[in-house]
Amino acid sequence: MFVKSSPAGFDCAASTRAVVEEFLAARLAGDTGRLTEIFADEVDWVLAENPGVPWIRPRSTGAECAAQGAELMEHTVPEDARASVDALLVDGADAVLTGYLAGTVRATGKSFEGPFALRLTVEGGRITRHHLYENSLSIAEACAP
Repeated sequence: MFVKSSPAGFDCAASTRAVVEEFLAARLAGDTGRLTEIFADEVDWVLAENPGVPWIRPRSTGAECAAQGAELMEHTVPEDARASVDALLVDGADAVLTGYLAGTVRATGKSFEGPFALRLTVEGGRITRHHLYENSLSIAEACAP
């Protein structure tokens, strides 16, 4: 059975997509200031803790979440960083991105790679949920001496 979305639901999805696209552009540009504005003051952040990976740690504030990209770039080789988004699905306030990421850890010279899924929730024009699922084993192995 097909249910037609309401105009309000369409507006919500369109707003969510716009914020997610702005988030991706700011992340690609390394614009931590803009990312801080895009993230809500408090964020439901999920990224499996990995004590051997310096950029993977608990976060909860918009500023902490925005800083994750800069921390990642400090510990990896920028010219080896690759990420692609295969799909961006939006349903109201929620968005899911799937894709593939790869990079090289600066301290060890080892590479990591694998698929990812990122669930974002946008409320009031800001990201309130950021749940990232990635190949944490590959990343941990690349960080190990």
